[in-house]
Amino acid sequence: MQIEIICTGDEVLTGKIVNSNFSYMSQKLEDVGLSVRWGTTVGDDRETLLHAFQQAGARADAVIVNGGLGPTIDDLSQEIAAQAAGVPLVFHEEWFTRMEDFFRRRSRTMPANNRKQAMLPATAEMIDNPIGTACGFALDIGRARFFFTPGVPRELRRMLEEQVIPRLLLKSGLQSTIHLKRFHSYGLGESHVDSLLTGVEDLVPDGSVKLGFRAHYPQLETKLTARGSDLDDIKAKLVPVEQEIRKRLGNFILAEDDQTLEGVILGALAKCAGTVTIVETFTSGQIAARLGHLPGAEAIIQRGIVSRDLRQIHESVGLPGAPEGELTREHAEAVARAAQRTTGATHALAVLVDLDDGPDRIEFGGAICLAIATAETVESRRSRIVGGREWVRLGAVEMGLDCLRRFLQGLPVYERIDFEKV
Repeated sequence: MQIEIICTGDEVLTGKIVNSNFSYMSQKLEDVGLSVRWGTTVGDDRETLLHAFQQAGARADAVIVNGGLGPTIDDLSQEIAAQAAGVPLVFHEEWFTRMEDFFRRRSRTMPANNRKQAMLPATAEMIDNPIGTACGFALDIGRARFFFTPGVPRELRRMLEEQVIPRLLLKSGLQSTIHLKRFHSYGLGESHVDSLLTGVEDLVPDGSVKLGFRAHYPQLETKLTARGSDLDDIKAKLVPVEQEIRKRLGNFILAEDDQTLEGVILGALAKCAGTVTIVETFTSGQIAARLGHLPGAEAIIQRGIVSRDLRQIHESVGLPGAPEGELTREHAEAVARAAQRTTGATHALAVLVDLDDGPDRIEFGGAICLAIATAETVESRRSRIVGGREWVRLGAVEMGLDCLRRFLQGLPVYERIDFEKV
């Protein structure tokens, strides 16, 4: 089935906002075995929008239109959809009542221009939006079935997953039982993992399991999309493939499916009745921030110490002065030990970054010295990452969290990663 996505709005076309909705839709469709053939971005212009609808209706089997369902004058999707389909706009009483109730529950008065959102093409099938006022709808234009979705990301995502994708799967005739298995890793690049996993798809000879990747530095998501007659059939197919992936990627797998690195860490600390103090430089407190908002974190995070000044770090943990010269693993160990001792946490993580001087470019980098200490032991590592200030900052945050995860799971804190320079 040939699918096109049309994203509308001057703010998207001009780059004033990043079009994250397109990437989200495309990835979600790919996850269920539906590939996007064309992607089109159109501004808020009637003639251009009409041409885009007509062109898509002539070449695609299904089209998802995103945006243009709001109450303002530049929201044109309903009007142009009706024009392209050759039908009038009609007032949708049911949706208007839903909108009134939406505002009433929030103790607000609905503005008069919201009535526009209840005007739908006469032949449209309403698609529910349980968390917003933009009514989704579907109708035929040319040879294609069009699905109109709101531009607000959380409304789009709910509608896409609950309403649009099931309709597309039904239209495509594909097996509706599809499962996505995900492995999250840190430290290995996409091409490296691709080479490590060569041939794993062949463990399921019928081709019903497909391997894919989504890189979002510093993590990599390895995906298995599996089809089958039912969920039991899919799980049986996935067993040998999952086992082989865990064997080949080993300690670099930090979480699976909906798990997160920070969730795995908090779970491990909770299991051992542990607490943690975090000391970090240059990261703007992002290590503590990754953990601090999760349920249960208030009982586990003992203290967070953040500063760009090593003298202040030393004062906070009761160490004298600040070291001269290059940062070392031994210095990170001293800070971690002192932080654990002075705060009374069962664990302390110290992530110290020594940033290069000079312009921020690809050769720019920094040294990361980190240590994890308990009352009985300490583990540490030193790494050098190049690639710009933000690359170093993100790398330091992820490396610190991943090393803490490894420590808590009894794994080696140090294993060579693809992002560091020897």
